[in-house]
Amino acid sequence: MPTERRLTLVLRAVLLLGIGLLVVACAGAATPVAPTAAPTEAAPPEPTSPPEPTGDPVRGGLLYDEWWAVPEAEEGMGGNEGEGAHEAQGPTTDQPLWETQSTNTRGGADTWRCKECHGWDYKGAEGAYGSGSHFTGFPGVFGAADLPTAELVAILKGSTNPDHDFSSVMDDQDLTDLALFITQGLIDDANFVNADGSSKGVAASGQDRFDEVCTYCHGPQGNAINFDSLEEPEFLGHVAADNPWEFLHKIRFGQPGWPMPSGIRNEWTDEDYANVLAYAQTFTTDPAVSGGGPLYDAWWEVVGVEAPEGDQPLWASQTTNTRSGADTWRCKECHGWDYQGAEGAYGSGSHATGFPGVFTAASLAVEELTAWLTGGQNPDHDFSPYLNEAEIAALVSFMREETFDSAPYINPDGTVNGDAARGKVKFEQTCAACHGIDGMEMNFGSADEPEFVGTVAADNPWEFLHKDAFGHPGVPMPAGLALGYTLEDLANLLAYAQTLPTK
Repeated sequence: MPTERRLTLVLRAVLLLGIGLLVVACAGAATPVAPTAAPTEAAPPEPTSPPEPTGDPVRGGLLYDEWWAVPEAEEGMGGNEGEGAHEAQGPTTDQPLWETQSTNTRGGADTWRCKECHGWDYKGAEGAYGSGSHFTGFPGVFGAADLPTAELVAILKGSTNPDHDFSSVMDDQDLTDLALFITQGLIDDANFVNADGSSKGVAASGQDRFDEVCTYCHGPQGNAINFDSLEEPEFLGHVAADNPWEFLHKIRFGQPGWPMPSGIRNEWTDEDYANVLAYAQTFTTDPAVSGGGPLYDAWWEVVGVEAPEGDQPLWASQTTNTRSGADTWRCKECHGWDYQGAEGAYGSGSHATGFPGVFTAASLAVEELTAWLTGGQNPDHDFSPYLNEAEIAALVSFMREETFDSAPYINPDGTVNGDAARGKVKFEQTCAACHGIDGMEMNFGSADEPEFVGTVAADNPWEFLHKDAFGHPGVPMPAGLALGYTLEDLANLLAYAQTLPTK
């Protein structure tokens, strides 16, 4: 082997040996790898709280007031299918806990109202219901505002007392909304109302809010809707002065079963509530209209009694109108929606009776008209067994002071001399809240023969004008005249209603 090749092989061997020694040295200097630890069991997950119940505390405030009148809540009692929420009737028996107190003598549905036990100020025996006819001795709910919502729902299901179980009449969402009202919706009324019941607010500031929202239904003096009877009327001025705690609750949450707006939803401040209360405490407690208009329509609906059976005694003296029963007792059926009787719109057709109208009664003395209504002029025209003195007086005032001549506004063919564009403004401000923007929210007829605002306006504009002026019997529909509407305003509203769908 040549010398040069042998030298190359020796050098290559030496190089490989050096590399091997370097690798061994580096391996010896490396940090030893720790042995793998034995596997351990995974730690249990942290316990999680149940999700916070969700719901509507404003709706809960309505339930606190009168839960069976709140849409959907009444279904817990078997419902009032096909009826408006305002027609829902509460329980007829006493709430089981009611027998544990003896100072509040109310019965039936009132005993199931949360407010009747716990007060409009939420303080029960420690608040405004700590004395007087509403006193029960039951505690309020104000101190429960810090409890977990789930715990409150459990209490409403009878966890602390089986006699306080409302789960048979309200569903889980109702109870959740009610619990959220307690945890999120309560206020301390002492911040708004002085010890003597007067408001701590500023009346002038309250007028601005009232005129923005409330006046369109309640009227500029709060007396367009009567919450009680003709004998003992109740308007906003009464509630604000006599029960400011109730007033505050209702302006914050609304009226159960009716589209009254909630101050909370309208983002009113605490100062707004106190100011509106202060303004309402300046209102009159006198009615804006007599209340006789709805009696003229269907008096038993106003009085709250069953419709009379059999025909009105005078009905046998005419043969052209073939209606019978309760219809024959309606003043309007004899004397017409236009108050002209045989000389007006009911002078012909199926409603004709030949009886005179009442429009000329404005010239009669109070005593003479009263005698006509109580049988003094004709024993067959005696309504005194059915109507009390206040109701008779209201009808007399209606005939003497409030009937009007509709001829300048309604033509013989039923068309109207009015401005529909101006009427639309009035309709959308007030009427649409209950009747809907198209007037079809309420069906006065049946499923087979529906009757809406537009139907009445087209088929019987004289009836529409009467109801628009005086309201509908038995429901808190505001009287247009009490809202400050003129006859021209009423005609404009009628003109617009005639553009609405009829079916």
